[in-house]
Amino acid sequence: MLGSSRVNYSLTFLNETSNVEDKIESALIMKLKELADILGLSQTTVSRALNGYPEVREATRKRVMEVALAHNYKADTRAKGLATGRSMAIGHVIPLSTHHEMVNPVFADFIAGAGEIYSRDGYDILLSVVADVDEENAYRKFSSSRSIDGVIVHGPHADDPRIALLKSLEIPFVVHGRAGDNEESYNWVDVNNRHSFLRATEFLLDLGHKRIALLNGLESMDFARRRREGYCAALEARDILPDQILMVSGEMTEELGFRNAKQMLAESSPPTAFLVSSMSMAIGARRAIDDAGKKMGRDVSVVIHDDDLSYLKNGSDIPIFTAARSAVRQAGRLCAEMLLEIIANPDPEYRHILLESELMVGMSTGPAPIQD
Repeated sequence: MLGSSRVNYSLTFLNETSNVEDKIESALIMKLKELADILGLSQTTVSRALNGYPEVREATRKRVMEVALAHNYKADTRAKGLATGRSMAIGHVIPLSTHHEMVNPVFADFIAGAGEIYSRDGYDILLSVVADVDEENAYRKFSSSRSIDGVIVHGPHADDPRIALLKSLEIPFVVHGRAGDNEESYNWVDVNNRHSFLRATEFLLDLGHKRIALLNGLESMDFARRRREGYCAALEARDILPDQILMVSGEMTEELGFRNAKQMLAESSPPTAFLVSSMSMAIGARRAIDDAGKKMGRDVSVVIHDDDLSYLKNGSDIPIFTAARSAVRQAGRLCAEMLLEIIANPDPEYRHILLESELMVGMSTGPAPIQD
């Protein structure tokens, strides 16, 4: 069964709002004709200036924007859609699968960032939550109903079939991440996951650690595959053979982090450091370190990939965990901006943004302990 929910980021009032507040809101919303009368311009010119048409002179566009702001002008999304032939909505399809990464806090921050851009440009977001087997049908329904102007693809896998599908449906799209090595043939925004984990592993090696464990996300997903590649490349460059016993992948949950870290720490030759793909997993690894009677940062070091999350902060002044930090909310903004640019100005050139993480040293790392 296909289920969709339309989330409108425009400023609206709840049903419980009083009549007085309704009247205030109505008074604040000016019609296009009224704005045009104030400016002494035609409605067509004002509309084109507000929507960024290139034939409008910059001085005119600037004056229109200033007057619109001064008079609290807010475009009617439905009217704008009728004028442009667009739905003024962006689609996000979320599978219900238990084997994907959409259950973590990263997704909420990404949507918040994208929502800022949608709201600014008068777009709604259409979230379609579907069973895995209905994911393709969700995109086909978007296309046939013309209910969206574009989509953002989440959690790409290598050779992700959604890319070919969206191209065949001629739906503008941007991928959050990359789908394998054929990355020149579609639009994407991604973090340099390989370099991020290569650098984090080198940091631990420089501290003297040789037994470094990897707690990774699902390696069927492109970001996790690239992280493992960076980790392995750093070890091999120091003539250290990656140990399969110290490499696990799965859902990025606290429980998985705890269970696997506990098992590794019970080995006859346990790791002295963990490289962890998420804050949630790292919290579990820290619990396992405590259970083993060890102290994080002294006996066992931990480096995480920290997406600078709004509701799961990595400390305040001094980070709790040493982290390869990237702002997922900013990634959401960049994906949304790229997609809206493609919708407004389609061209044959594909657009790519590769972000670098920043290594932030926290309290969770220290020199490798001296072995007896």
